Amino acid sequence: MRVAVVGAGVVGASVAVRLAQQGAKVTLLEQGSAGSGTTGTSYAWINSNGKEPPAYYRLNLGGLQAHTKLSPTDDSGWLGLGGHVEFAVDDHHRENLAARIKRLRSWGYSVNELTAEEAEKLLPDIRVPKNVQLIAHYTEEGYAYPEKYLAHMLGEARNAGVDIRTGNAVTGLEHRGDSVTLRTRDGGSLEIDKVVSAVGRWTRPFAALAGLNIPVLEFASPGDIVVGYLAITNPLPVRLSRLITSPWLNVRPAGGGRLMLQALDLDTTADPGNVPGPDSELAKTFLQRLRDVMANTEGAVIEKIHVGQRVMPEDGRTIAGPVPEAPWLYVIATHSGVTLAPYLGEVVAAEILGEKQEALEEFRLERFLANHTFGKPYAPRKPGEQ
Repeated sequence: MRVAVVGAGVVGASVAVRLAQQGAKVTLLEQGSAGSGTTGTSYAWINSNGKEPPAYYRLNLGGLQAHTKLSPTDDSGWLGLGGHVEFAVDDHHRENLAARIKRLRSWGYSVNELTAEEAEKLLPDIRVPKNVQLIAHYTEEGYAYPEKYLAHMLGEARNAGVDIRTGNAVTGLEHRGDSVTLRTRDGGSLEIDKVVSAVGRWTRPFAALAGLNIPVLEFASPGDIVVGYLAITNPLPVRLSRLITSPWLNVRPAGGGRLMLQALDLDTTADPGNVPGPDSELAKTFLQRLRDVMANTEGAVIEKIHVGQRVMPEDGRTIAGPVPEAPWLYVIATHSGVTLAPYLGEVVAAEILGEKQEALEEFRLERFLANHTFGKPYAPRKPGEQ
């Protein structure tokens, strides 16, 4: 089988590898450089926390488990598995967190409640809020360095014989008989049997090349659901090996002593066309919150602010499956791309090669043709909002 996988981010590379390892002739195409889309601007929290309905929880759990199994334990590994600690300081967040802990425990997810004293021992440089009401420790969650994961997958892809072509956008898709002609910006063409779309936030315009409409949201205005800030600090003398979720700031290691910062309430002004600089008022706000939350950060500076652009289907849930009116085109679009990448690589490849996957049944495009219960996606502005 000849397959073109379009989009060389973490999801596309994962699918390409598994297809090639099972005997398909695979071409992996990317309009820019590998990982230049959402992969490079992700908080990369690896988890199945707060994921609903149960099928979406199970899908993300599969991703978490696949990362844990696959990541090397030496310096070539991409996974930090120190867990995740969440602090609730108000009634609304406490109630939400308590309900989430109860639900996750009933599903067998690893989560403990901590006292303030236990949290201080686990997080020696974090200033535990004096008014904290509830603290959760998700012991098996982690964070990823997506570029390291992608490097591993691209290496595996080359070893498996994948033809990797970057810097050349797909400009046309034409299906005739039993084959598809894929045309590229440089004037080239490729005859294939199936196309896998893993183009993330470009899903709608990519599908439009074949006259198809795939319901994935696009950026419309500052602060909408598909955008959010990430700030990266300079190297700092702090002890942190896990993710922190607090009412004011979310923090995770970013490599080399740097920290990655996220504050959901600040995302209301996020605009990929107008990214604040390291000396902006936004940067100063991030730094003040960091100093309030963490010791030994007096010398912190913001080196870079990113506006990440999320991949968001119109109902907020993963899309994975062939297009009903064009079964030669298999579409993947998901907000949980970094978490799901290794698991989707396995199950999507199996499905394309003829083995239908029950795990993907609730994530087909057909759901948009009928009544369904997922509802509209919502952009939380503080911890505890769902």
